[in-house]
Amino acid sequence: MNKLVNKLINFIDLQKGEEDQKKVLENIISNISFRGSNLWILACAIVIASVGLNVNSTAVIIGAMLISPLMGPIVGAGFGLGMYDFELVKKSIKNLAIATVVSLIVSSVYFYISPFKEVQSELLARTSPNIYDVLIAFFGGLVGVIAVTRVEKGNPIPGVAIATALMPPLCTAGYGLATGNYLFFGGALYLYTINCVFICIATFIIVKFLKYPIAKQIDLKHQKQVKQGITILLLIMIVPSIYFAYQLFSEKRYIQRTEAFIENEFTQKDFTLIYKRTDYNSNPKILELAFLSKRFNPLEIKNFNQKLKEYDLLNTKLLIKQDTFDLKNDILNTINNHKKSSVSKDELINNLQKKISNYQANNTMVSKEVAILFPEIKPIAITQYSNEDKTIPVLLYKSKTNLNLDSKRKLIIWLKQRLEKDSIEVYRQH
Repeated sequence: MNKLVNKLINFIDLQKGEEDQKKVLENIISNISFRGSNLWILACAIVIASVGLNVNSTAVIIGAMLISPLMGPIVGAGFGLGMYDFELVKKSIKNLAIATVVSLIVSSVYFYISPFKEVQSELLARTSPNIYDVLIAFFGGLVGVIAVTRVEKGNPIPGVAIATALMPPLCTAGYGLATGNYLFFGGALYLYTINCVFICIATFIIVKFLKYPIAKQIDLKHQKQVKQGITILLLIMIVPSIYFAYQLFSEKRYIQRTEAFIENEFTQKDFTLIYKRTDYNSNPKILELAFLSKRFNPLEIKNFNQKLKEYDLLNTKLLIKQDTFDLKNDILNTINNHKKSSVSKDELINNLQKKISNYQANNTMVSKEVAILFPEIKPIAITQYSNEDKTIPVLLYKSKTNLNLDSKRKLIIWLKQRLEKDSIEVYRQH
């Protein structure tokens, strides 16, 4: 049994293949400073990443991540903490701050002068971090630190640079500054901070595990303070990300229940649904529906509201809009108006053709762009409805399954920017 345990320990032993610790430290320290060539490489990588985000090119973004030197000071800070070398920690944090500020300035200038400011899916992907980003940063950091402490560096380091993705969030934060979108700026900077902190913590753990020599002997009180500081930092990073992940999970479950309610109470009864809006964040929550031809009386609507509890849709109010309109109604109104006027037949036809042409021209291009940015869905049409003297665009799409919450949120944000509207609705055709 002891022999088997020894074999297992030997099999997973991190000491095997380890590089000389002094040599590792020399390499770490040499990659911390952002002066001269390192600063130029960083600036160029930022521009490349910004272009990639701007044109929605994943390949270009990956290239920028591979040449970025941002990992250096983060790993240096982890080594400094693990060895209680606070001069190394200060130097690393100082250089990371310089790199961060330079990156924000370069990316902000690029996006400010760029003629293309549409929100692309690659930009949206860096604005809403959650607990999964924490896991990626931590385990990516572990792999990266293990790799740099090996004699044979191997293939993991490029993969770590791509997985931990330090460069794109910084560029997205620069986009937020350049366009005045501070939600983008805050979300992207939070993701960047998560990556930095958890790569640093992963480095600290490996340095301790490999027993790197302590640079400065400190008493137990100061060691405890360092560990407490790390714990507090972990909580500050983890708690919001867990909250965001829980919110996404709760919202997804709520939407699944609303889908079941709509399917059982309306779709199976052949009521053609043309519009659906769910306001999860209001109090009470709002489920707003509209149907092609079916109209409900107040008693029926009241009964549907009572049935919401059967689907565990608590604190929810069902609103059925029965005053929707689209292009077809607009054309019918034009025809009806013609009957009451002396407009000639040819003039009526020309007016209708103009209405149809304008409507198609405005929406065909957007539908094509949606199909490129979100290939998992097939846009059917962009229609609209009136709500309190305001016209709200509605995108109808087909897909095998519903868009996940994250993709749907990103699509709505993009459409708001693209169509220059405050409100956008997106629904899958049932």
